Formats: sequence, C-alpha cells, structure tokens
Amino acid sequence: MISKRVALQYVALCAVLLLLASCARTSPKAAVISHAEEVGRWKAERLASLKSEEGWLSLVGLYWLKEGENKLGSDPASDLALPAGKSPSYAGSLWLSDGAVRLEARPDAGITHEGKAVSTLDLQSDADGKPTVLALGTLRFNVVKRGERLGLRVKDRENPARAGFKGLEYFPLSDKWRVVARFERFDPPKSLPITNVLGMEEGTPSPGAVVFDVDGKSYRLDALSEKGVEQLFIIFADATSGRETYGAGRYLYADPPDAAGRIVVDFNKAYSPPCAFTNYATCPLPPFQNRLPIAVEAGEKFAGH
Repeated sequence: MISKRVALQYVALCAVLLLLASCARTSPKAAVISHAEEVGRWKAERLASLKSEEGWLSLVGLYWLKEGENKLGSDPASDLALPAGKSPSYAGSLWLSDGAVRLEARPDAGITHEGKAVSTLDLQSDADGKPTVLALGTLRFNVVKRGERLGLRVKDRENPARAGFKGLEYFPLSDKWRVVARFERFDPPKSLPITNVLGMEEGTPSPGAVVFDVDGKSYRLDALSEKGVEQLFIIFADATSGRETYGAGRYLYADPPDAAGRIVVDFNKAYSPPCAFTNYATCPLPPFQNRLPIAVEAGEKFAGH
C-alpha cells in the first residue's frame, strides 16, 4: 500500500511535470532565421536608411570652408549657397579660425539647433563624434572634416532625388558568397592610406586582413576599423565594378572574428557607396590590394540612379 504522504508527493511531482511540459509547449523558441531572411531584413534596413530624411538621397550640397568668414544663404554669390527658396538671401556666416567653426546667424534667419533658435554657436564636426546639426526649414546642415579640410554638408528632405528614387537592384542570393574567412591580425595594426573620390588621402586604421577561398583559390582583403564601430569595414572592387556594380567599388561590414579567428564575410550584403547616389559625398575608394580579379556576383547592383 502506498502511504497517503507518498501519494501526495507523487501527485505533486506529476503536477510539476505537467506544468513543465506545458511551458515547453507554449514558450517561444529562440528565433532562428534563414540566410534569405537575414539578407532580406538587411535589404529592407538599407533601403529605409537610404530613403530616410537623413539618408544620402537628401544630400544637396557640400561646401569647403575657407579661413575667416563664409557667408551662408540662398544668394548664389554666397560662399555657402543654399538651394533657392530654402533660405533667406543672407542667413548668417560660418567663421573658421584655426580649425574651429562658429556660426553667427541673423536673428530672423530661422536657424535652429535641437529645436531652439540660435544666433551664435560653436559647431562640432563629424570628426568629434556627433556633429552639431543645424536646421533651417527643410534643410539640415553640419560640418564635416576630411583630412585637414572642413566643409559644410547640406541635406534637404524635399530633395527631388529622394522622392523620385526607384529602388535598389541585387544579384540573386547566393550561399557561395557567404564565406567563412580567416582573420589575419596585423601586429601592430597598420594605417592604410585611403584616398577618397576628391583625391584626399587619409591614414585609416587596419587591424588585419580577411582571407577566404572561392572556387579553390585564395583571396584577401584588408579590413578597416571605424571609430565607435565594432564591425570591420571592407572596401573592395572586383570584375563587376563599372559593369553590373558601381565603378568605384562597393562597401561591406563584417562582424568581428570569433575566438578561433574565423569571420563571416557575406558579399550578399555588399552595397554601393553614397557617391553612387549623390555628387556631394566624399566616398573612400578601395586600396589597390582590395581590387579582386574575380567577379563577385552578389550584393547590390548599380542601375545608374
């Protein structure tokens, strides 16, 4: 005979097991997405970023500052000539002095920073982390630093190029171009001379190279590191450049290598640089060693938008 105490313990145990079984049935499993879903999400985020009010399609101007006063306004004779109808004829001036930039705006110009009207303000460039962004109607502008030069980048959320954008084109998804590479760390890290489309050269940190095989042959690409970004940045060109893809090459990000030095490089996420969409970007170009002799038929195409 089973004692009453043992019977109660048995019933309690069964209840616990039933509860656990129920939880196992109802608890959501860890989300596991396919390669196609992963790349699909990336494409959607890429398109949304490009078409956003702050995206590259809104860029309408890039003006290099000279030492001293730089007049700002819609007057075509201004040093910093804003689009017609988007600003007072003279809205103010940017003063450059030994690498520091100060705004002196007309009180009635309508220039704001973080929603508040400003008349005098010291401006931080994008080299200092988060740049000071100024607003004037539909315009947004901030100071950029490229090499030793400082400039004013201007965006307009009503730029016709943004409204008329027809979308992006891609090669068919291919698992062949999702490669597991070997990361060869540079000790110490190198500084690679990277030239942009304006001919400016700047030393950029390179922590190592990714080495991978395609069709039985080995290739390598030097990776770059960006301030505040954990992922590695890769600029490359290949045999599709200037044909199916943008002539100046493409960009790609990859997560850091694992403890064994393995790194996944998914060329299905390769994309065109901003210069494919605007004349006012300062895109870095692939270094010579990152020009692959093969056709990477994966990632974003260039349709001449």
